[in-house]
Amino acid sequence: MTDLATLRATARTGALRRAAPALCGYAAVRALGLLVLALWSAARGKSAYTLLTARWDSLWYARVAGGGYGYEVRLPSGDVHADLAFFPLLPWLERLGAAVGPLSYADAGFAVSLLASLAAAWGIFAVADHVYDRRAGICAVLLWAVLPVGIVQSMAYSESLFTALAAWALYCVLTGRWVGAGALALLAGLTRPVGLAVAAAVWTAAVLSLLRERRAAAPLTPAPAPGPGRRVLGMLLAPLGAAGYVLWVGHRTGGGPLGYLDVQAGWRNGFDGGYAFARFVGEKFTAFPSALAGAGLIVGVALVVWLYVTGVRQGQPPALLVYSGIVTALALCASSYFGSKPRLLLPAFPLLLPLALALARLRASRAALLTGGIALASAVYGAFWLNGSGPP
Repeated sequence: MTDLATLRATARTGALRRAAPALCGYAAVRALGLLVLALWSAARGKSAYTLLTARWDSLWYARVAGGGYGYEVRLPSGDVHADLAFFPLLPWLERLGAAVGPLSYADAGFAVSLLASLAAAWGIFAVADHVYDRRAGICAVLLWAVLPVGIVQSMAYSESLFTALAAWALYCVLTGRWVGAGALALLAGLTRPVGLAVAAAVWTAAVLSLLRERRAAAPLTPAPAPGPGRRVLGMLLAPLGAAGYVLWVGHRTGGGPLGYLDVQAGWRNGFDGGYAFARFVGEKFTAFPSALAGAGLIVGVALVVWLYVTGVRQGQPPALLVYSGIVTALALCASSYFGSKPRLLLPAFPLLLPLALALARLRASRAALLTGGIALASAVYGAFWLNGSGPP
């Protein structure tokens, strides 16, 4: 037992050492983003920390952490904004953080996001390193860090927490750790509605794995694969988080299994296949210079689609394709909060893998210069974005 524990500790240390360049690069990019945000906010007489922890969705999470569910706002339009729209894992962690230390719920949410963002960066590295190589893993992490909406990774929002759980669940899938994958998918399902994408990835990989083994039926293998029991257990665990919360909301509201959809409808949020978003983009072309914004949105959507198709052509594992496909579809085809779509795409990190491979082929000096320039531009955009009037 002692030898086994020593081997495991050594393996963890080796994995951390292998990921260290990616994590240090990620921390540097995020530090730059926070510094630029602090300077920009100070120049405008605002608090950067307030923008990160006590505005928009952060307030809803902290309110759930402090008083549980049951708060709602009725707008003059008749819409009802209920806190049941927000999944519970982040508020639970905020409550835990406030209970064990001298932190407010907002402080705890910020701490969770900082730690979760590092865990997410490590998970993204682990996935890309496993599928491709170490250099691609480092580049994937840096690209995720320098996204224009990367500042959200440091906010008291649930994106970093969800991405960390999703990335490590996918890594567990890729390495055959089925129970771990199911447990992490369960937690991801308690974090955001799009947790079903993680569960779908677990199910897809498990089913394909079972089918491959059945077709092969090879009597001699170098190391016998584990039986189907762990895979089935992982599959059973994966959807429990999202399904459990949705069913609980339906029971609490009296709306039945679809009660959560009624809660989302109160926020004027739903899934319409992208019709409302397409109409929103089309309306941009009725005047100038808003037409430039419309053209930019079209280019952005085309880039997302191109990255997904490129991932398919490059042979990304099915679990990654299913996960990023569902996250992308739910983000682009939601019927409201058009300005938040880039943020909703943040967890779809497999979309960045084709770019990571291209960046990894460059000379180290060129890659560093390019990444540094994008990081600075992202930091400036993030500061401008958060100091605006609307929510990210």
